[in-house]
Amino acid sequence: MRGIAILLALLLALPALATERLTGEQIKQAFTGNTVSGRYTGGGFFTEYHDPDGRALGHNGWHENRDACWIIKDDAVCYYYGPPSDRTIHCFTVEMNERLYVLRNLDNGRINAIATVELANPRKHNDGGQPWYCDGLISRAPDVPMSRRLMAAR
Repeated sequence: MRGIAILLALLLALPALATERLTGEQIKQAFTGNTVSGRYTGGGFFTEYHDPDGRALGHNGWHENRDACWIIKDDAVCYYYGPPSDRTIHCFTVEMNERLYVLRNLDNGRINAIATVELANPRKHNDGGQPWYCDGLISRAPDVPMSRRLMAAR
């Protein structure tokens, strides 16, 4: 409960602080190969290592990641959780103030979380030796028909 109170105090102070909205390239530079950890505005702690290969290893606040992936789309970071049949996708713009990162829902602009970026993978997040496939990343292929993208992903 104390952690939520601290988060709320930080959120209330944010409008008074100067924040910079990051571009997709700036988000990519900050997150790639590093661990993003923080608290959701609704409570709950998350910590995810953003592997350069697109895997989001760690814990998303509700359970340990088993098949989570991340990608930069335009000026937002998007996360894919779950198998294709039951996938959830969450996209956020990112603002930075000194060392705090503010993640806002792309669809409505509401603050979703406050986070910090830790260099590399200090929490030793890994895939537990399990296969991990980021099929959502096939969307990176520009101007390739979807049928060819799906066949290439197999």
